[in-house]
Formats: sequence, C-alpha cells, structure tokens
Amino acid sequence: MIEYLIVCPLVFLAGFIDAIAGGGGLISLPAYLIAGLPPHAAIGTNKFSACMGTIVATWKFAKSGFIHWKRALPAVATALSGSWLGAQLALLVDANAFKLVMLIVLPLTGFYVLFKKPFQANKSPFSDKKTILITLILGFLIGIYDGFYGPGTGTFLILLLTAVAHVSLNEAAGTTKVINLATNVSALVVFLLNGVIWFPLALVAAVFGIAGNYIGATYFTSKGTGFVKPVIVIVLTIFFIKICWELLVS
Repeated sequence: MIEYLIVCPLVFLAGFIDAIAGGGGLISLPAYLIAGLPPHAAIGTNKFSACMGTIVATWKFAKSGFIHWKRALPAVATALSGSWLGAQLALLVDANAFKLVMLIVLPLTGFYVLFKKPFQANKSPFSDKKTILITLILGFLIGIYDGFYGPGTGTFLILLLTAVAHVSLNEAAGTTKVINLATNVSALVVFLLNGVIWFPLALVAAVFGIAGNYIGATYFTSKGTGFVKPVIVIVLTIFFIKICWELLVS
C-alpha cells in the first residue's frame, strides 16, 4: 500500500505538469524509485502510466484544435529516428559530460523563458512548407536528446517550436504531445516485451496519470500563456536540481 500512496499522488502531479509544459517524468520516475521499485521496473512502469496519460492529453489537444496534423505527423518519424540515434550515442558518450553542458543550458533557458517573452504572438509565421521543414529538423534533434538522456524533452520541444518554427503556443503544445505519444509507445513496446512492468501498480497509477493529464490539458486551454510560463520555470528548476544532485553523488 505504501507504494501506491507514494506513487499515485506524484503521478497525478506529473501528469498535470506534463500536459501543460512537459517534464512530468522529472516527478513521476523518482516517485517509482522512492517507492522501492528496481530501476528497470521503475522506468517501465513509469512509461506505462505516462503513455496512458499522454493519450488523454493528446486527445484533449486534438479536440481543442491544437494539433496541426500535416505538420505534426512527419515530425513523429524524424523524432523516432532521432531517438534511435540518441540511444546509440548514449552507449559511446559519458553521460556526466552531457550533464555538465546542461548545467549551462538550463539557466540560459530559464532566463529566456523569464525575460524574453517566448510565447507572445508577435513572430511572423513562416510558410507552411518552411514550418514543416523546421518542425522535421526539430523533431529529429529533440529525438536525439530524448534517446540520449530524456528529461524535459517536452519542455524543450515547446520552447523550440515557438522560438524557431514560429508556431503558436497552442500548436507547439499539440505537436509536442503527438511526438511524445509516439516515442512513449515505441519505448513502452520494448518494456512490455521484456516484462519489466509492475502491472498492478502501473494500472492504478495510470488512472491518476490520466486524471492529471486531463485536468492539466483543460487548464492549458483555459489559462494559456500566463499559466504555462511559471510551470516551465518550475520544471527547469527541478531539472537543474536533479542534475546537480546526480553529479554530486556520481
């Protein structure tokens, strides 16, 4: 019972945050580890509940008209290929070296979010063809990051889509959910085939994750930019603390 009491509330919170700004895994995965699951079981069980929640958030964004399917679906293919490449690179590159780079990237990203007004609708939109091309490239790059390391993937993708591809915050969030869903399903299949998921806990946690994602997606559609910005700053702060801790104990 203690496992459920630890995991379920935190998975709900993770789903709520993930639907708004990405980065929910920074909360949900440690919850499974704190509850005492072995690392592989924690990752697989977390992926199950995260995938179920992402399905609901994606449906909610699609229903609200936030997903531009013509732009989002091609980026799924490049994200999946990038994720495979990132996983291969992870076998060759020391993760601690990457974490040191993130110690610089995260504060700069936080500064950008706080002071550069990234979600204001003052950027001239690109042509549909140019937007698709940029989205394809961003999908590939964020896929590499996801395969190599992973945390905060959704947060970075939302920021990149709004800053580089000049899409609206709503479309950026919708595209991010479609890509997240595809990569989550791909990873989930691997964990299912290897039998590392603790299904009793995964199924109950999935209900909480679904609820968190649904409420988070509802808040996003009603609150918009004013609510997303502080949540992203919180995610970046948690991520920064996580990396500092991992470097200290490694």
